Amino acid sequence: MSLDLRYLAGVRPSARQRRWQELEFYGFVHFGMNTVTDREWGLGHEDPALFDPAHVDADGWVTAMAAAGMRGVVLTAKHHDGFCLWPSAHTAHTVAASPWRRGGGDLVAEVASACAAHGLAFGVYLSPWDRTDARYGTGTDYDDYFVAQLTELLTGYGEVFCVWLDGADGEGPDGRRQSYDWDRYHRVIRALQPDAVISVCGPDVRWCGNEAGQTRPDEWSVVPHELRDAERVASRSQRADDGGFSRAVRSDEVDLGSRAALEGYAGECVWYPAEVNTSIRPGWFHHPSEDGQVRGAAELFDLWRASVGGNAGFLLNVPPRADGVLAAPDVASLHGLGELIRAHRAADRSGEAVVSTSEVDGRPRTTLTFAAPLRLRSVDLAEDLDHGQRIEEFTVELSLSGQVVWRGGAGVVGHLRILDVPDVLADRVDVVLQRFRARPVLAGIRTTTA
Repeated sequence: MSLDLRYLAGVRPSARQRRWQELEFYGFVHFGMNTVTDREWGLGHEDPALFDPAHVDADGWVTAMAAAGMRGVVLTAKHHDGFCLWPSAHTAHTVAASPWRRGGGDLVAEVASACAAHGLAFGVYLSPWDRTDARYGTGTDYDDYFVAQLTELLTGYGEVFCVWLDGADGEGPDGRRQSYDWDRYHRVIRALQPDAVISVCGPDVRWCGNEAGQTRPDEWSVVPHELRDAERVASRSQRADDGGFSRAVRSDEVDLGSRAALEGYAGECVWYPAEVNTSIRPGWFHHPSEDGQVRGAAELFDLWRASVGGNAGFLLNVPPRADGVLAAPDVASLHGLGELIRAHRAADRSGEAVVSTSEVDGRPRTTLTFAAPLRLRSVDLAEDLDHGQRIEEFTVELSLSGQVVWRGGAGVVGHLRILDVPDVLADRVDVVLQRFRARPVLAGIRTTTA
């Protein structure tokens, strides 16, 4: 069966997926019982009296994340241990049973309020695995409980941009396992927060395949619909209580959507863009022993360039300390990262160019000519996603005084493709779209200087 390129080019994102893509970069906050017990995975049934952080500063968290250039925050409202950071009416294992805020605290509300104050989108993570609740593994009874908690989170805290669901599925009482009713969960989310993307174990945003920040050379948003079910398999989620998972590269298949990958595929293709998620530290929760292993601003900037600049969203976890404050090394890295991102955007010189378009042998060419030579660092391309993802390959030529001084290129573009260029002077940039599925529609070309 030959590929229908017009069909592939016609697959488009939903409005919620477009809004998610525009966010580009947002944060994860892992905080809770595991923070105070210094674990990655709690065992369940931890005494709520242990949770009494003295200086919870949700505004400080969001301020630091906004300074890094993030446009949203996803809070772990409940991790696998089952302890809820809001006073859920459906379990006693919540902040209401703790001494924090004298039992009157609601951390979900505090983070949602801080996000609103700083103009950041707010999202939630609710672990499907609950190691405390006795209903886990009972089927419908547990699904009812999970849906009840979803309903609390999606009706009590304003607009939610993302519901982040993983496939964690460990043992419950007496070795019982729960078969999650994902379709039901999705229907509830769509009904209560129709503009929210459902990520990973959901139909809107897919996991990139690892938690190390590794990206594919070419990240396709148009992929076989079966990938929507891939992350529901528990064996693909974290299986050990340690920090190694967040630095392990386990991307199962490098090519998900090229012509070669889809050749002979007779099923439906869907718009299912990738998210790169990783932590600023080896673990997802804060551990004092890892204070010397915080990723620096330069490393985080490289991850941002590779993910956001590789047609993926970037979700960076920043875990607060047990007292409720972000650690100084994390804050320093976030501020440094924000400076680097802002400098990259400010270094765009494309507005100074004379732009012309032409076509050679059916290949569209865009030429940017500058009055004086520039020392370029990158050429950034973006497609108009309202027309789908069409570009399969492009080349860039840098010229000085009529002589080509460098030629390079890359594959797919999508929302954004950042192509690094060497340290050479150039007064002309030619971008040639070499291979595509239908007539490409560019949203823009940026040329950034060193």
